[in-house]
Amino acid sequence: MTALPSVMAADSVLAETVPSCVEDPTTLCARVYQWSGLDWLAANAEVLIEKPARILLVVVLAAVVRLLLHRAIRRLTDRTATGSMPTILRPWRNRVRAADPDGVESIAQRRTQRAEAIGSVLRSIASFVVLGIAVVLVLGELGVNLAPIIASAGVLGVALGFGAQNLVKDFIAGIGIILEDQYGVGDVVDLGEASGTVEAVGLRITRLRDVNGVVWYARNGEILRVGNKSQGYAQVVIDMPVAHDTDLERCRRAMQEVADGMYAEDAWGAVLLAEPESLGVEQITAEGVVMRVQVRSTNADQWRVARELRMRLKERFVAEGIRTPPPLLGASATGAGAR
Repeated sequence: MTALPSVMAADSVLAETVPSCVEDPTTLCARVYQWSGLDWLAANAEVLIEKPARILLVVVLAAVVRLLLHRAIRRLTDRTATGSMPTILRPWRNRVRAADPDGVESIAQRRTQRAEAIGSVLRSIASFVVLGIAVVLVLGELGVNLAPIIASAGVLGVALGFGAQNLVKDFIAGIGIILEDQYGVGDVVDLGEASGTVEAVGLRITRLRDVNGVVWYARNGEILRVGNKSQGYAQVVIDMPVAHDTDLERCRRAMQEVADGMYAEDAWGAVLLAEPESLGVEQITAEGVVMRVQVRSTNADQWRVARELRMRLKERFVAEGIRTPPPLLGASATGAGAR
């Protein structure tokens, strides 16, 4: 009879040490207790095993999803940069190659630069979204109350939006410039305050160098208009002033002959894309008459064509005896006397 109380006492002690969760064999606590036999490990299985496993799963899934998204974006941008040209644009590409052998190469380089920039933006956005969601899920697993964090993030986002609105404006404008292909590296552009050759196109700023070698940094959000002198083709327009008593028809024919002769030469035939046009009288002023001739050329050679054509026109005018307008000495003298 004395052994009965001791057995009952031992059973009560065992009941106190065994976690109550082992009564349900489907729980993690019961499975850990059956596997290890450690009551403290079974009692804290949720904290020591379940939550770390969930956090690890969230981190692994976030890394895998981010890797897959980056790989998909990289494949898309690589296909865009190096893929074959659509069938509808192939005739245009053949014409560009015939007129300017380097034109197709420059188009491919522009497409590669644009694809790389867009890919960088897409990868950054994907990383930010995936990692942000992963951080929120991990904090939720740790028992952190997310409501104050989300509210604070909303207030902070509004404050940053007001404080950095110019920065956001620059980034949005930069994305639009890249997507619309308004200009690229190597283009000669006029941005209003600054003009020159584009050296770099970023999401926030555009860097260009003018003819004097000065480097200009233009914020994309402040660029209101863009004049691109390097897209498609260039129209070279030459205005030549002549005296009022000049035979204008003879002058127009001389200008046409000079331009036609240049167009017929093999050295300039691949550069000039269309037959020149002598348009005749463009303007009549008190000093004289302005005669105009124009010719279409490739983008890279427009300034070289303009200089050569001006030189030939000047030489022909001298040979033909076509005079330029004399200076208005009387007006200058009158103005000097008035002062």
